[in-house]
Amino acid sequence: MFWKIQGALLGLLMIAVATFYPLWEARETITTDLLSVRQALNDAVLAFEKVEAAVREQQTHIDALTEAPVKPFTEERETISRYLADIRSFADNETAGVSATRGDLERIVQASSKHIQETKDTLDTILAKKLGNPIGQTFGKRATVKVFSLKEVGYAGYMAKIKLHDPSAIRLVLAPSENNLLGSYGETVSSMAKRTGGVLAINAGGFWRKPEDGLIYPIGTTIVDGEIKVFSTNSEVSFIGFNKGGQLVGGTITDREALESLGVLQGASFLPTLIKDGKKQPIPKAWANKKEPRTLIGHFTNGDVLMIVIDGRQKGYSEGVTLEDAQDKLIGLNIRDAYNLDGGGSSTFYYNGKVLNKPSDGKERKVISSFVLFP
Repeated sequence: MFWKIQGALLGLLMIAVATFYPLWEARETITTDLLSVRQALNDAVLAFEKVEAAVREQQTHIDALTEAPVKPFTEERETISRYLADIRSFADNETAGVSATRGDLERIVQASSKHIQETKDTLDTILAKKLGNPIGQTFGKRATVKVFSLKEVGYAGYMAKIKLHDPSAIRLVLAPSENNLLGSYGETVSSMAKRTGGVLAINAGGFWRKPEDGLIYPIGTTIVDGEIKVFSTNSEVSFIGFNKGGQLVGGTITDREALESLGVLQGASFLPTLIKDGKKQPIPKAWANKKEPRTLIGHFTNGDVLMIVIDGRQKGYSEGVTLEDAQDKLIGLNIRDAYNLDGGGSSTFYYNGKVLNKPSDGKERKVISSFVLFP
């Protein structure tokens, strides 16, 4: 029995050896394979983790891209809305401001028109009180003229108040020239007016006679129709002219560019300046306190032009006026700027076909230039 059991055990041992020996033989290979599998699994895990990280990163970007536009665009939309609201509010305020400004401007224009009319009425009232009714009136498209007789203690003359509607209504007319320096034998004021078709005229710039040729030449700067015929740097004389707007301009002008900047169309020269900006100007010593025939030109505070000729050197009729007295007279008439033109025997006042004043020479003197009006 023992031997049977021993034999059985031996058989089982042989079977076990036969079964597990190959496995024992392959253990290194299996171990190597297991290690390879484990490494592969580890690599797979690492790769998966990388993929997972990349996926998470992409998801983060996706989330950012999904959420980012919404928030900024919402903020931008809100900002734009605020800007639009501000712009709308600004526009509304500006519209209201423009309306208010327009209203203010309309009121200013109305007030200015009223003031101008009041000024005109005041001037007419002053002239009517001081001078009486006009002795002649001309109503033209380019100008309106009112002529008054001027009678004061010691002197007499004539005055014209002119409202220019068109600057071309007034011109400086020269006597016919004998050379390119404006040398001339002279011409009377009435002749200049009749020759050119003028309604009103007064003598203008001063002149001097050249012994060598016997011709007379203008004193100082002279401009006709915008062309500077003569330019002078003589600071002792005053320039008197009308610019493109029909405004009276003048004073001591010795710079050509300054003269050109005034845009003068017509102008002549003499001396002195009597009133500037409503203030009396100094009278040169050689001209002070002397009664003489005078030709004066100026403008009122409303821009209307004044022309005056005062006779002189005629006892019992008119002895003439000093420049100081002339200044007082002009200030009393609300004159803003005024100038003394050539006087003495040259002083001439022409209106509607005849000379109204009495020139001191007993007849008209031939002069170099005249301001002539074409209403």
